[in-house]
Amino acid sequence: MGNSNKDKTKFIVITGGVLSGLGKGVAAASIGALLGDRLKVVPIKCDGYLNTNPGTMNPTEHGEVFVLDDGGEVDMDFGHYERFLNVEARQSWSLTMGKIFKEIFAKEAEGYYKGKTMQFLPHVTDLIKEKFYSIANQEKADVMLIEIGGTVGDLENQFYIEAVRQLSHEVGYENCLFVHLTYVPIPSGVSEQKSKPTQMSVRELNEKGIYPEVIIGRCSEYLTPVIKEKIALFCNLDSSAVISGVDVKNIYEIPLIYDKEGLPEILHKRLRIYAPPQLRKWSKLVENINRNLDNPQKALQVAICGNHTSLEDSYASVVEALQHACAHLDLKVDVKWLSAKDICTDPEACAQHLSDVSALILPGGNEANAGAGIFKLLKTVRETKLPFLAIGEAMYCAVQEYGQNALKLDFKEDIKEKASFVGGMDIELKETSKIRKIYRNKKKIRERFRYRNKLTPFIVNSIEGHDLVFSGTTNQGVNMTVVELKNHPFYVGCQYHPELKSTLLHPAPLFVELLRVANEYR
Repeated sequence: MGNSNKDKTKFIVITGGVLSGLGKGVAAASIGALLGDRLKVVPIKCDGYLNTNPGTMNPTEHGEVFVLDDGGEVDMDFGHYERFLNVEARQSWSLTMGKIFKEIFAKEAEGYYKGKTMQFLPHVTDLIKEKFYSIANQEKADVMLIEIGGTVGDLENQFYIEAVRQLSHEVGYENCLFVHLTYVPIPSGVSEQKSKPTQMSVRELNEKGIYPEVIIGRCSEYLTPVIKEKIALFCNLDSSAVISGVDVKNIYEIPLIYDKEGLPEILHKRLRIYAPPQLRKWSKLVENINRNLDNPQKALQVAICGNHTSLEDSYASVVEALQHACAHLDLKVDVKWLSAKDICTDPEACAQHLSDVSALILPGGNEANAGAGIFKLLKTVRETKLPFLAIGEAMYCAVQEYGQNALKLDFKEDIKEKASFVGGMDIELKETSKIRKIYRNKKKIRERFRYRNKLTPFIVNSIEGHDLVFSGTTNQGVNMTVVELKNHPFYVGCQYHPELKSTLLHPAPLFVELLRVANEYR
């Protein structure tokens, strides 16, 4: 297979070993953050599962679905990529084996292979490499990060492993570098860092023809010089290329640790690039977060009420958006998780659930179980003037509660009608509205949506003219996108998902204002 990208893009491949859940996505994003100030860094995620659309996957099993501006529903690692790299990712950057096989079968049906016997090698690996080269060329990438999902040794990621092995030979030594994230345990009662799991993981990678030149050892403490030397000896690399992946208080510390460990210099020298990281502002914000985690001067408790609270990663972007706002407001937030199911089971306990919180967030998904409990919760929030943010289709719960309890409307028909949309869309903000002020008086903003319904003209006409105001619209005023309540410190419902565009350097305005008001009115 030809390579039209030779000597243009540098490829950094990140693999993982020993066990899953070590944080390859954050590691990849952190590496990109160290190079992204001067170079265009493009991330690709290679997942081994057969699903073709992560948007259909259960969030309690796989974590939240991250929505891109182009309408892609992708793995939550893309949230890390966008938050760390300041890029707007595309759905074509998300590969799954399901997508690869689907495209191969489609090509075969079209006669693309001209009757040849279709095989895993070369047809599957060639298509994977074709994706890498195509994206690199289209994006004019200086550096491409390729994260291989799963763990080395998994059956389902072996074709990605083989594809990147071939890639390294095609683009040449100076244009491809392998980074391996592994685990360095400290067994209970031993108090000694152990290198054997790392040795075995790298040996398995070597057997597949890949020799990592940087090893990141995930550990509860910094790797000692002794353990670095031992890993280097058995894994055929210099000890300076064994990097501590120490456990941190917050993930935004990781680029700073990699920088301290000398990773940028290794990448510069090995790939013949020069992109010194500019981390002064980033470091200051991380300092704010850590100081407030250890010794907070101001602390708030914010309740998040959702259907999938059994796995907090289901709402990872909401939690990260709170973290970003905290860094800029110099305060701490403790999250109180409320199960929507429990709320619906015992509506009378709502006041008790909210008695010790400074704000409430109702993320998307609760509209499916909206009942007496959720409406009681929202009535309490509305009447006690507790700062409140409804996200996504949860906005409909706020509208319906207001209609039922404040206006005494008798809903004999559904307040929603079918209207599906996923992706970015421009929103017109109403003049003199709170939402417009929050967004620094912008007439138009762009945010990301993931909805299956919209409000009916009946409910819009019934609500208009009262204290619940429709202050943001899409589709030339046809679709009501934002609601806000008059005479309330902060009561906002938005059909979009503001958390998806929040980053450490540029926090989501709605989350900043929610916490600012909550701190003021607590």
